[in-house]
Amino acid sequence: MSQATQVFGRTPTTPSSEPEEHAGIVASGSGMMRSAAFVAIAYVLSRILGLLREMILARQFGTSPDMDAYVIAFRIPDLLFLVVMSGAFGAAFIPVFAGFIDKGERDKASRLASSILTWTGIGVLVLCAVAFVLADPLTTLVAWGYDDYTHDLTVELMRPLLLSPVFLGLAIACKGILEAQNLFTLPAFAPVLYNITIIIGAAFFTDRYGIKAVVWAVIIGALLQLFLQAPAVVRTGLALKPTLDRTVEGLSEVLRLLGPRVLGLAAFQLNFIFVSAFASTLGPQYVSGLNYAWLLLMLPHGVLALSMSTVAFPSLAALYNRGDQEGFGRLMDRTMRPLLFLSIPASVALLMIGREVIMIIFEGGRFTSESTDIVAGAFRWFALGLVGYGLAEIVTRVFYAMKDTVTPVITGILTVILNVIMCKLLMGSLQAEGLAISLSITTACEAIIMMLFLRYRTGQIFSDGFFMWLMRTLGATLVMGIVIGISRPWLADVLNSDTSFIIHVIYFAICFGLYGATFVWAAWLFRIPELMAILNRIEGMIPASIRARIPGM
Repeated sequence: MSQATQVFGRTPTTPSSEPEEHAGIVASGSGMMRSAAFVAIAYVLSRILGLLREMILARQFGTSPDMDAYVIAFRIPDLLFLVVMSGAFGAAFIPVFAGFIDKGERDKASRLASSILTWTGIGVLVLCAVAFVLADPLTTLVAWGYDDYTHDLTVELMRPLLLSPVFLGLAIACKGILEAQNLFTLPAFAPVLYNITIIIGAAFFTDRYGIKAVVWAVIIGALLQLFLQAPAVVRTGLALKPTLDRTVEGLSEVLRLLGPRVLGLAAFQLNFIFVSAFASTLGPQYVSGLNYAWLLLMLPHGVLALSMSTVAFPSLAALYNRGDQEGFGRLMDRTMRPLLFLSIPASVALLMIGREVIMIIFEGGRFTSESTDIVAGAFRWFALGLVGYGLAEIVTRVFYAMKDTVTPVITGILTVILNVIMCKLLMGSLQAEGLAISLSITTACEAIIMMLFLRYRTGQIFSDGFFMWLMRTLGATLVMGIVIGISRPWLADVLNSDTSFIIHVIYFAICFGLYGATFVWAAWLFRIPELMAILNRIEGMIPASIRARIPGM
């Protein structure tokens, strides 16, 4: 299910205090980078726990029909959550709400938040009730290849899961209100509770209750996300109360932004729904196999793309609202370059050693070598699209910051059409791998199209010297790829041997560390600025008395 205090800065109390502080943050980049670092830590922790969650689920259920049913049972609740609540409190709400906060108009901000909470809450309740009644035909619609057992179990699991969009919706509302005021910590750490709850349910209650234990753990975890963030919203001093007043200032602007945003989010969800639907026709195991591969890819995606885009979005919106095009362009460049610097080598590494990654993380219990073959095949090709997924995430946020929700919708609809065509063409010969290739290619096309639109709108996306910078990054990645190619047969032999799991993990960690060190060394040789900035910061943390004793420092 998609997820949404200690604060880094206090909420401004005057119209002038925040812009000065905000401009300073953008100018130096240090405030945003500190926030991004904390958010990245939260994402790492959440994703690691999410990985542990999936490891436990894999060993308990593998790629069984029960797991296939659980995966599809999530699709409709997830769609409702993302379209109604995440859409309202993502691109549509934050720019308008942040504009009021930026001007010190907290009363208007409170009334707007109250109105949006009320209307979206009613909307998600009504839609969940309708989905509850229509769960059977909806399951047929999104998994037309399922047999009777898997179909019936999917319906049974989907109905209680429809509670989760309500709780997660309120949690994402709190997240939007906090992030619009540059309060990122609690929203970033809320999914940690979610994952811990599911881990407990999967580890200790599935022997007795089966997959249903996981379903109820999901619902409890969603409720805990709300309980964690709600007190922080109260502490911001906003006066929130239910209201059906349709004349609230800013509401019409949010609704104007929300319409295209809903379509854009629906387009992304439809992409994966179509992938799952096509996978259901391939036979048992393929739906859950693709899901394992996708969720595993979300670990690097969350750390690399989501953390940067989450922190940059309010700053981009504030800069655009003030008409600071130079600062807007600088921040956009400063957000995209680190993403590319990290995601390009990560994509290549995961593409080359995808099978070994799956063996280490998932194989065991009911997750057999046959399951590994299915998941590894899909994972490699999902990894190929890591750069595209990241760029699409950030460029979409840039358009939302510019209050342009139409362009992402147009590209999203084109992506859905292209994805369906490519799935039909590729699944026959390549099966699950063809579906993964299709999603990666279409997402890359989406990112490229949006970047072309963005360049037309802004004149320039990256600063001067980007092409040479990209060549140096690709060169460092090539050096790392050569080392992976040389060492991979040895790593595969070790992992396929009868030695213990601990030995496998140690060997894998050594190789992965070697690959990372190789890229860092090559990036240092090529003097890539992103690495040099990190090294300079580390050097600055060393006391001068110690630096004086180290040759070359």
